Amino acid sequence: MTATENTALTSQITAAASAAGLQVLSSEPSTGSAGLPTTRFTLALASDPTKTQTLELSQSFDPQTFAELLGKDLAAYFVESARRLHNPQPDLYLTLTGFPLRFSLFAWPFHESVAGADTSLVHGQANLVDGHDSPLHARLSAAMTVTFRDVVRAPEQPFAESFIYNAIRKTFDQGQLELVKSGNRQPVPVTTRYYSPRSQKFTFTDTKEDQRTAYLAAKTYWLSGALGNGAPVWLLDPRDAQYLNASTAELRVSVDTLVKEGLITLSSDKEFATPTPALMAKQAEYEVDLAEALAFIKPTFNEDMRGGHTNM
Repeated sequence: MTATENTALTSQITAAASAAGLQVLSSEPSTGSAGLPTTRFTLALASDPTKTQTLELSQSFDPQTFAELLGKDLAAYFVESARRLHNPQPDLYLTLTGFPLRFSLFAWPFHESVAGADTSLVHGQANLVDGHDSPLHARLSAAMTVTFRDVVRAPEQPFAESFIYNAIRKTFDQGQLELVKSGNRQPVPVTTRYYSPRSQKFTFTDTKEDQRTAYLAAKTYWLSGALGNGAPVWLLDPRDAQYLNASTAELRVSVDTLVKEGLITLSSDKEFATPTPALMAKQAEYEVDLAEALAFIKPTFNEDMRGGHTNM
């Protein structure tokens, strides 16, 4: 890629970020997991430069196509990123089963599998964050099938991060990923079962209103109360809405329910909330949920086989 093209891409990123209340602290050449050249940006809230996130894009990404076809998607990504950066720990996510997870070390963009499979891969890590310095984590390899790749606007971080994170959360909910102290990469299949051609939307877990309300209560407990020093957390995150197969309007209904029940206190913008003492009093309940979730994903073995008593 020429220096002029790289400058054009950087200029577009800077402009899109600025429009969303972000600033580019740095941009530098880097190398993706497959050895292809990338540009790595460090973005920060304009109002609080200590709140940062990394954006990594292929240097081969055509700036003209970028602007004409993907500009609106990129703008939405930056707007959501800016809102998320106001969370006390922006890289924390909650699963329906009760895991507070930190997503990190994702090596964007996707790269093609070298094992013969017709898949595109992105590697990353999920760490359990329980307030007790847990060593448990999962090294991940999310594999996007060729048919699923056809519905993705571009195999780059801004256009894939949400559905990859949600596929990981869904796979945890299904008990198909394990949190360990050390181990190999675990597969996260990303297939067309996560996409509805009829609605042209990504789809993960169907939820009812009471489930969404319970989820947002748990999110407020963990991400604000237990792990965020009581700082407000964003409850109308479109990434959560996608994960719960809901709209942000439906999340708003659940937020209003939690306010009426005296479990959360809304910030002035009505989208962020903190837990009330009544919600924090449920600590034992949430600790039990976490313990049960850990037991659910723990592999079980036939004890006779463990002792060597088999018919083989």
